[in-house]
Amino acid sequence: MKGSDWAILVVVLALFSCAVVLALAETAFVRMSRIRALALEEEGRKGAAKLARMLERPEQTLNVVLLVVLVTQLTTATLVGVLVDRLFGPYGVVAGIVLQIVAFFVIAEVAPKTYAVQHTDRAALRVAGLLSLLTNFPPLRVMSRGLIGLANVVLPGKGLKQGPFVSEEEIRQMADVAAEEEVIEREERRLIHSIFEFGDTVVREVMQPRPDMVAVEVDETIEAAVERAIARGYSRLPAYEGSTDNVVGLVYLKDLVRRARSGEGGASLRTAVRPAVFVPEQKRVAELLREMQTQQFHMAIVIDEYGGVAGLVTLEDLLEEIVGEIADEYDVEVPGVEHLPDGALRVPGRTNIGEVSEELGVELPHEEWDTVGGLVFNLLGHVPHEGEAVVFQGLELLTERVQGRRILSVLIRPEHGEGAGAAARPEADRTSPA
Repeated sequence: MKGSDWAILVVVLALFSCAVVLALAETAFVRMSRIRALALEEEGRKGAAKLARMLERPEQTLNVVLLVVLVTQLTTATLVGVLVDRLFGPYGVVAGIVLQIVAFFVIAEVAPKTYAVQHTDRAALRVAGLLSLLTNFPPLRVMSRGLIGLANVVLPGKGLKQGPFVSEEEIRQMADVAAEEEVIEREERRLIHSIFEFGDTVVREVMQPRPDMVAVEVDETIEAAVERAIARGYSRLPAYEGSTDNVVGLVYLKDLVRRARSGEGGASLRTAVRPAVFVPEQKRVAELLREMQTQQFHMAIVIDEYGGVAGLVTLEDLLEEIVGEIADEYDVEVPGVEHLPDGALRVPGRTNIGEVSEELGVELPHEEWDTVGGLVFNLLGHVPHEGEAVVFQGLELLTERVQGRRILSVLIRPEHGEGAGAAARPEADRTSPA
């Protein structure tokens, strides 16, 4: 070997070592999340701050790293070809290709990337300085941007997105996998799902409907209102004039008790009414929660599109959408979805359709109706009586208990002897009294 051959060999070994490090750096950076990098930064880990900054725009770092990896591998392959051709001729070139494939695959790909997968935090922190240097090296940044611009010209379209994004569905799936592998608790998984659902929920879905409201007439006495509030276990009550469709404000138990103790128990509630907050039923619960926090109120009156009172919503109602039911010593336990021995479901009429869909494993329509009772009402087209049934999507929905115009309980079971096509029958044929 001549002096020039030794020089080529040294360069090849140096480039090969760089390829090993870059493979490790690429995999470690891709597997590192910005949230994890911020957590490592809070722990005071060296290099974590650089990782967190680069992960704000990860595509910039990845583009540069991939460019350097490509240059390194192509240059190494070219130099090895030149060297073995000088020393061994055409057969040496073939042997050199085989040797490079084995060496690059085993030493420069599998080994470093496997280590990065198994020790992501350690590997990412060790290469953070190198990645930061490459990302901020002006010639590399200009070259990578130029080549990406060329790619956009050759392959016209919307261009490259500004970095990889994680969708809501992917986060949900990650939570499911983490729960299955016992990385997080089942309750934590449920909370993650609840948070996403919370952002899509509107007030109408969580409010107490007007028929369930406990309210007082403004002409009642303070003493009577105190008795009603204590009997029902509420600290706030809507006050109405004429009917509950005309709510004029709220009364607070602490105000009433203070007035009653000062001898004003026989006075009218009008003197104790405070202003109420009114919100539309299509308002997002996340937005309402922020308003309750900033404006410091715990109850709002929900109005429909015609300005009538649809119900009321409390801070507790909103929080229960995230953490589940919050019961205190005054709450009366309301039965939920009940599985019967014959395979049927017994559900309260006001049960959310989404909850029933999860229990049944089928997708019931929820765009027009929020509750099972509303679904049955609309399918029947009239106020049902107890024992009346309707078939929909292969399911028989039977009104088990009806109080006045309200459906209190519904039995849901598969339609006997018929398929889902039964839902297409005429309305008169789909309903039948028990």
